[in-house]
Amino acid sequence: MNSLSNHKRLVLAVVHLILGALFISGLIAKAYPLLILFFGVLYIIRNKNENNEAIYWSAYLVGSEVMLRMAGGMIFYELPKYAVLIFLFMGMVVEKRNHHVSLSYLIYILLLLIGIAFVDIPFNESIRKAIAFNLSGPILLGVSAIYFYRRPLQLSALMDMLFYMALSIISMASMLFFKTPAISDIRFGGEASFEASGGYGPNQVATIIGVGVFIVAAHLFLKRRIFALFSIDMFLFTYLIYRGLLTFSRGGMVTAFLAISLFTYYYILSRENKILSLAKYSGLLALFGIALFMYTSNATGGMLENRYANKNAAGVTNSDMTTGRATLFASQIGAFFEHPFFGVGVGGGKYYRIEELDIRAASHSEMGRLISEHGLVGIVALLILLVVPIRHMFKQPYLARAFLGSFLIFWFLTINHSAMRIAFPGFIYGLSVAVIVFKDNEEEDE
Repeated sequence: MNSLSNHKRLVLAVVHLILGALFISGLIAKAYPLLILFFGVLYIIRNKNENNEAIYWSAYLVGSEVMLRMAGGMIFYELPKYAVLIFLFMGMVVEKRNHHVSLSYLIYILLLLIGIAFVDIPFNESIRKAIAFNLSGPILLGVSAIYFYRRPLQLSALMDMLFYMALSIISMASMLFFKTPAISDIRFGGEASFEASGGYGPNQVATIIGVGVFIVAAHLFLKRRIFALFSIDMFLFTYLIYRGLLTFSRGGMVTAFLAISLFTYYYILSRENKILSLAKYSGLLALFGIALFMYTSNATGGMLENRYANKNAAGVTNSDMTTGRATLFASQIGAFFEHPFFGVGVGGGKYYRIEELDIRAASHSEMGRLISEHGLVGIVALLILLVVPIRHMFKQPYLARAFLGSFLIFWFLTINHSAMRIAFPGFIYGLSVAVIVFKDNEEEDE
């Protein structure tokens, strides 16, 4: 049974559908993150985190971040990362339960801090801002991992958490509907579309829409409801995919596709009749996905097909399918070979690329940034992040692996196409080391 009734879910979903239109007002959008921070802290302290308040409020803010940025609602850029840090840290402090603290993730955080000693940026730049911008996401990841490591999490609590994360994604879909021009008025080409992304960065918009697609898919698989009716949830699922494809930003949608594919694989393994389940779920997903992709491609005059085939508007294949990310990563590897032990220092990668290669683009790969700015120390930190959740995942039952593996995919692929500009990858990584607890026969009955 859901701890949130279908009626409560319906009311919350409809309210957030309406909020999406109201958030176009800058005043409302600016007040909202402060209200989330205030009430989040209040509820966590008042209830001593007995009912997972820390993860619910964190998930809600993580889902809200891009939407609030679209609406101009951030008092300062890194607010969601710091707020989620506060929620999770406060949750651990005030709760009464004993919590296992992972030595691996304490070491990971200490390894990150070593890079501060090697900061080397131009004198007219702010060292504080460079450190905060580059380490806020990785530190959030470490705190999230410590919070969730081996923490028992009921399946119903996990689904409620995903539902709270989805609420603001529903608001964002509503905002996109009102904020973007008619599709026929948008000129699509061979690049990501800011117009179809509400005027904000398509990469981040597609990333969070992809998260919403996964959350709705997980609800459909497990026969949970967001809008109380299957037909409405299917419409939401379809519309989110449609909006995500229209951004022309491939990373977020490809990540969602791979996460859902892994989820489907382990979900089928968790079923008794695996062959029937394979035909049912994989066949339906394939037909549905192909049909929706072709419909969207037709709506964009065939440009969507060109985009995913790595062709420009004229149909000519681009020489670099990574849109410059491979060049950036190569420069980061070059920085590592020049400074192999401790790297170029926190925040130094940007200035290394400017001085040595005249490349002014920001890093899109957190993995590359770790290697270039932290050197061998960064490689050790990266190995910790990869080895611990993979070993943990394969000790869990199949349905748990469906979630844990999907969370890990979201983290790894997101940090390699969008770095850690948003709080989402740091938070979702922590979930990959939680222990999902099923009630009697729940795994088989779902």
